[in-house]
Amino acid sequence: MLSLRPKRFIPFLLALFVLLLLSGCASKSEAAGKPKLLQAVVTHVSDGDTVHVRLNGRDERVRLIGVNTPEISHPDLGIREQPYGKQAAAYTRKRLLKRKVWLEFDVQQRDKYGRLLAYVWLSPPAAFTEKEVRARIYNAELLLNGYAQVMTVPPNVKYADIFVKFQREAREKGKGLWGAPAVAKPAGKALYVGNRRTKIFHRAGCRWAQKISPANRVEFGSREEAIKAGYRPCRVCRS
Repeated sequence: MLSLRPKRFIPFLLALFVLLLLSGCASKSEAAGKPKLLQAVVTHVSDGDTVHVRLNGRDERVRLIGVNTPEISHPDLGIREQPYGKQAAAYTRKRLLKRKVWLEFDVQQRDKYGRLLAYVWLSPPAAFTEKEVRARIYNAELLLNGYAQVMTVPPNVKYADIFVKFQREAREKGKGLWGAPAVAKPAGKALYVGNRRTKIFHRAGCRWAQKISPANRVEFGSREEAIKAGYRPCRVCRS
């Protein structure tokens, strides 16, 4: 029978306690690094960043987290089609329709419209690393191929930094909407260019106007028209 003297027994207990504590921390860390994924099937594609899935026997509308594709036309909602909107919708339809996917949620599971907010994995990852995100998350694929721009809405920011990196890669390569031709300018009119995201408008020759992506580009025939639409003038070109 194992016999330990008191002076030797106390260090033994301390060592055992530390071992159990570290084991527990490792288990919690591992669980935190491996969020639960829910399997679903895509049944309908609304546009580039919104789909319907069959999940647990129910139809659910899913909005992809962290990305924003150009709008397609919705006359009943007063939404006009944006450049590259049709292409983004067609790409998502081709890639996801009738496909099995795995949904990962962030801090918030639904938005104010009742839609599920998710990262859509095309296959379960071996680990939740940047390499796996690049290869398997469809949200990331949209950014890498220039079909979407980053749209970060806290507190759902798990992959925000990686998504910004992917968008920069697509922009530098002129992929998708970053390489799309600008909207034709109306002839015979003074042209001002606005950014839908920042709500700032510029003179056509302003260097910042040239950097606006086609998806966010809106053109005005006059300064008054831009201001009436809720845009404010650029401080650089003093539009």
